Order: sequence, then C-alpha cells, then structure tokens
Amino acid sequence: MLDIPKKSAGFGLVLGALGVVFGDIGTSPLYAFEAVFVDTLHPVAITSANIYGVLSMFIWSLILIVTFKYVLFIMRFDNGGEGGIVALMTLLLNKAAKDSTLRRAFMPLGLLGAALFYGDGIITPAISVVSAVEGLETISPTLSPYIVPVSLVVLISLFLFQRQGTERIAKLFGPTMLVWFVVIALMGVHAISQRPDILNAINPVYALRFIQTESLLSFFVLGAVVLCMTGAEALYADMGHFGASPIRRAWIRLAFPALVLNYLGQGALVLQAPENTHNIFFRMAPDWAIHGVVILATFATVVASQAVISGVFSMTQQLIQLRVIPRMRVVHTSEIKSGQIYLPAVNWLMLALVITLVLYFQSSNAMGAAYGIAVTGTMLITDFFALAVVIYVRRWPWLIATLVILPFMVIDGLFLAANTLKFVNGGWFTISFSLLVLLIIMTWLRGVRSIQSFEMTHSQQLSDFVKKLATLKPFRGEGTSVCLTSDEHIAPMALVLMAERLHAVQTKIICLNIKIEEVPSVPEDQRHTMQDLGQGIFLIILRYGYRDQINLPNELAKLFPADTTIDQYGYLINRWSLEIAQGTGLTVWLNRLFALLMRNATPQARMFAMPPNRVIEIGGRLIL
Repeated sequence: MLDIPKKSAGFGLVLGALGVVFGDIGTSPLYAFEAVFVDTLHPVAITSANIYGVLSMFIWSLILIVTFKYVLFIMRFDNGGEGGIVALMTLLLNKAAKDSTLRRAFMPLGLLGAALFYGDGIITPAISVVSAVEGLETISPTLSPYIVPVSLVVLISLFLFQRQGTERIAKLFGPTMLVWFVVIALMGVHAISQRPDILNAINPVYALRFIQTESLLSFFVLGAVVLCMTGAEALYADMGHFGASPIRRAWIRLAFPALVLNYLGQGALVLQAPENTHNIFFRMAPDWAIHGVVILATFATVVASQAVISGVFSMTQQLIQLRVIPRMRVVHTSEIKSGQIYLPAVNWLMLALVITLVLYFQSSNAMGAAYGIAVTGTMLITDFFALAVVIYVRRWPWLIATLVILPFMVIDGLFLAANTLKFVNGGWFTISFSLLVLLIIMTWLRGVRSIQSFEMTHSQQLSDFVKKLATLKPFRGEGTSVCLTSDEHIAPMALVLMAERLHAVQTKIICLNIKIEEVPSVPEDQRHTMQDLGQGIFLIILRYGYRDQINLPNELAKLFPADTTIDQYGYLINRWSLEIAQGTGLTVWLNRLFALLMRNATPQARMFAMPPNRVIEIGGRLIL
C-alpha cells in the first residue's frame, strides 16, 4: 500500500515533465525534417541515400546531444536542484573568488548564454504555432491565406492570457503532450509499415556515408538538423521543477522513441512519394484524422510556447534577483506555486517581437533560418561551463574532463558554424535581439558598479555613524525606520541625510542589507542575521537565493513577532537623480542608456513589497 503514493507521485512528475519540458522538442517534427529538403540555398536532392543519411543524422543527433549530453551527463550538475545556464553559471561562480580570473571569464559567457536564451524564446512560439497552423493547407489549399492571420490570433490570445496565470490550465499540459507523443508515434508506425526498410536509417553508417560522399552539403544540412534538438536546453533548465529522474524517464520511455518513430515515418513517406516534401508531417495522417491532428498540433505548440514563455519569465526573475538587469514588475499568479509568475514588460515585448517575426517571415520554413544560431550558441556555452564545473567544482583531472566533454564541443561547434551561414537569411534577427539584451545587461552592470563605487567613496562607515549620532543628538521621533543599504558596513545615505540635514531620526532604526546569494534558494533558518549596534540602531542582513521571493514586511514580522506596530514601520530609500556629463563618444552614450534604464526600472519599494504609503524617498544627485 505504501508504494502506491510513490508510484502515483512519480507518474505525476513524469506527466508534468511531458507538459512543461518536452513541448519544444516534441513539436519539432512539424518543421525540422521538412526544412532539410525545402532549403532554397542548399536543397538536398530526394534520393534514397540522402533520405537515409539525413534521417540517420537526425536520430544520432538526438542520441548523442540530447540523450548522452543533456539527459545522462549535464543533468548531473545542478545548483541546489536547479538547472539551466544561470544555475550552471552560479554553481561555478560560487566557487570562485570575487575578483578571480575564473569569474571574469565565465560571468560574461554566462550572460551571453542567457541573452541567447532570450533569442530562442522569441522564435519558438512563432515557428511552433505557424508550423501547426500550416496544417490547414493539407485540409485545403484554399486555406493558405488564413495561416498567418490564424497564427497571429493564437499567439496574441496566448500572450493576453499570461496575466491570468497558468495554474488552471497547466494540469492539461501533461495529458495534452502525452496524447501528442502517442499520436505522432502511431503516425510514424503507420508510415513505416509502408516502407519498413526505412528502419535501416537507425544505423549510423548511413550518416557517415552521407557525410563522406556529400561533405559540403552535409555541413550545410547541420543547420537544419539542429531543429530536431530545439528545446534540448529546456531538459536541463527545467530540472528544478521536476527533478532529473522524471525527466530522464519521460525522455527515454516516451518522448525519444516517439520522435524517432515519427522522423522515420516522415522519411518513409518521402521515399514512397518524393513529391510530398511540403507539410510532410501532416501528410502522414489519414484523411479522416487530419482535422484532429491539426487541432492537436495547435494545442501542442501552444503548450510548447507556454513552456518557453514561462522559462523566459523565470530567467528574467533570476537575473533581476542577481541584479544584472533592471528591476521589473513581477506578478505572482498563484498563491500556492511561487514559480508561476508574470512579467508585464517582458510579456508585451515578446508579443511585439513574435508578431514581427510572423509578419516578416510568413512561414515556418523561412523562420527555420532564424532559429539555429541562438540554440547552438547556448549549447556550446553550456559545454564550456560543464568543462569548468567538472574541473573546478567536481575536481576531475584535466585530461579526463577534456576527453569526456571535447566531443560534445566539437559537435556543437559544427552545429553553430553551420547555422552562422544562415545569418543573412534570418539568423540576424535572433542574434540582433540577443546582442541587444547583452548590451542592456552589460550597461546595467557598468552603471550599478559606478553607483556602488560612488557610494563607497562618499559614504560613512556604519560604526562611525552610530558614534556620530551620539554627538549630533538629532530629534528622535517615535516609531521605526527601515533603511536599505547596499553594504552592511556602510551607513544608508538616506539615513545620513536625515540625521545631518533634517536633524531628525526615529527612535528605532533598522539598517537592512539584502544579499542575493549565487544559489537558487536560502533556507529559512539561514536567511537572516541581526546585530544591535546601539543608539537604537539594528543591522539586519537578509540572504536570498535567486529564485526566492522577497517580501520585507513578512520578513520583519518574523523577526519581530511581538511588535504590534510593524505595519506602521517607515521605509527610507535613497533615490539617485542621474545627470550625464557633457561630451561625446561611447561612454556618454552608454551613460545615457543606463540613465534611461534607471528611470524606467521598477522602484525598490514595489520589488520588495513595501507598503507604498509607508515609503519615504530621499534624493541624491550623481553625475555619470
């Protein structure tokens, strides 16, 4: 009897992983195999040898990169149970000194990987939904003009729904993808039964022959083959939601076999009818089922898009917590699940870019050219981080670490090189957006360091301020002030201004320093330290992980449970007024960009859930 709940829970996690983790890679059969044969720049002739060779490349890419690299190897490296490029970066940097060469080298690399993830997050909803709606052409060629409008309606509805949260419909994601994988597997089996000889493509010899006889063409084909692996990074990034074991089981037992069967089925269909290179996926479905398959494909791509959108929201929140991008409003859409969040600014920006993509490219095949660079770039960066982690964190010998990871680097490097050839045909879009994100990140970090440097130069030591307060003897009004400080050793500038210029401070002062550790979460019993400095001044240090929620009133209520006036605390914040020095050149331009970001960043009061009517902001002028 005791085993039943465990099995049930295990099945529930596997089902949940199907819905959240495998949506992107699970819907790649809609466009990946077709992209090889409709490429206008480097089309592949439809011959038996080429079909076998391309299919073998597809299958062994799934085996080597997705199964061996991600599922069996990379997922062994977690940061407090969390995966993904941010978790891998913080796992490594947590072992490095603040000014070490390791940190200086890998911090920008990790941020580049995060920026590329945003590029991937923009293209995935567009190409997935459009590829599904293109099934309308299979029903009737007269429906072709409606593909783009219907796709836009689906996408706009999806993004409009984000503010409602996904708690109510998320429970449908798993069953939807379970049905999807079963259906695409059955479609593949039906097509394979017409040409059983297609099963020979599982043999890697066919891939090697294709590479040997068509060396240059096979290199170009890698740019399309990578489409079968889109979403592989999600297997690792979403590990914190479900754990490694459910994801491995879902991939090995269902997702991987279903994908292989479907790709083999598409190859069998093309062998049988070489003219069927357009909408290969939908042409595998019998006539009586085509309407249902189109509807199911649309639902499956909506699930895939939702998973990517949620992933972008989660990564943005993590980067905000790590203070590498400007603060933004974060709305928690579930009272139970803290991971379900909604970021309005990110949501509307993504919608605008997705609409632009659909209107510009018009078809999934055209968008395929824009897809690969961001995906393969992230994969290669993951390889570099994995190499550093096994050497510096796991303490593997250099030789063994290199022998294990170098083959993955070579393969991913070839995929990236092949996809860079598609830059002019669409890759420029995702790369441009990723570089824009990286520019914002680096500008924000540079500006924040400038402010911190100014504060360190012009601030007072907190211990000196406490002594000075005894001689200043300002008016001490009743009540409690909570003053934020960026450094526990430095007196909050707003508090210093109150004492020295207004000659008035409250009887109880809490100097609060919030630290975001390079771990996903900090346990409650390790969250705070408190020190009585005298003169009614307390220093509290609150520690959070980059996935933790920050609610200062709740934390203070835990620290001072007997204080009945806690809802009357005043929050004292220093607000910088930035001025740009006159001049020209890149420095002034970057300073202006930082000032723009600073003005539009969400105030600290809202980020930390401070009651708006209890917040006092005192200004300071800073010339950049």
